[in-house]
Amino acid sequence: MKNMLLALAFLGITLASPAEAAVKNVVLVHGAFADGSGWKAVATILEHDGYTVYVVQIPETGYEADVAATRFVLDRSGPCVLVGHSWAGMVITEAGTHASVRSLVYINAFQPDVGETAGQLQAKTPPAATSIVPVGGGFLAIKPEAFHQDFAADMPTAVTQFMSISQVPIATSSFDAKAKATAWSQKKSYAVVSTQDREINPELERFMTRRAKSETIELTGSHAIFLSHPKEIAALIEKAAKAAD
Repeated sequence: MKNMLLALAFLGITLASPAEAAVKNVVLVHGAFADGSGWKAVATILEHDGYTVYVVQIPETGYEADVAATRFVLDRSGPCVLVGHSWAGMVITEAGTHASVRSLVYINAFQPDVGETAGQLQAKTPPAATSIVPVGGGFLAIKPEAFHQDFAADMPTAVTQFMSISQVPIATSSFDAKAKATAWSQKKSYAVVSTQDREINPELERFMTRRAKSETIELTGSHAIFLSHPKEIAALIEKAAKAAD
């Protein structure tokens, strides 16, 4: 090994130390009733800071389909931080066992244990919102008139009005799907809890982050904290990337 290092030094080649080989890829996964465009502000900050960003467009047609869509991106992302908001916490908890994932960041997200479902977790500690309703075809959506208050109360109404009419319904069956693996039990995890979250009870979020031993920050804001506090969200993601092996 010593001779090899001497030879490389003679040729002017140096090997990066672990600190210099920090993860520079980030994979972002949106939650229910949203799509990947919501990550734009966070992605812009990360790209400005030198990270390569991948945004997963999960179909929200079922748990297995959402996990598969995430793994498809992980197959080409290289070493990364995997980030999930809300429902996507279920997704990244299983997809995060992928070899590309070095650490995970949960944003107001479910962090299930093996065998748990999102529906069970919600029933354990119900959220303030009661505006998620069937919209036909086995899908659920948020009542448009309640979207601002329940999903993104700290955003301008002009923004949330469009979000309400462009929201992506999620398959009802998703909330009965059981987690089969827990990436957070194998890899370092970080989390954000929003104190004014109406879609997932902040107390439930705290329970899940404590159980997972996630390094957690709390922010004052709505369920859509990635929209109202993109700087803080990006900073936590970058912390996860710099600390990753």
